[in-house]
Amino acid sequence: MKTQKIILFIDFILNLVLGVLLLAYSTRLAAYLGVPLTDSSFYPTILGGVFIGIAIALLIEFLNNSETRTSGLGLLGAISINLCGGLILILWLLFGNLNLPNKGLILLWSLAFVLVIISGFELINHYKRVK
Repeated sequence: MKTQKIILFIDFILNLVLGVLLLAYSTRLAAYLGVPLTDSSFYPTILGGVFIGIAIALLIEFLNNSETRTSGLGLLGAISINLCGGLILILWLLFGNLNLPNKGLILLWSLAFVLVIISGFELINHYKRVK
């Protein structure tokens, strides 16, 4: 499997897991994970749907056999989504005064780290492919 395919598959799994967790949002789950609580599950579930949509687009791109034609999200889209999401999360963690328990901070910092790192791998792979 080529590096780009591996990265797209890992990204698909990450987005799918995030989407499912957001769709399953409850104050009990949020408290257990140590992340901020919200009174309504409306926004988390909408965001979960978006993440699952992104995961599906990544899966379509992963399954695409063409080297030149894209049919799903594509690598540059994945870079944009991951980098923006990771950087916004980092800004929230640094300046949002979230007052979270340690396990919540560990979970969110880990997620931000993974998003930025996978974006870096995707960007490197994209420029290798373009050259």
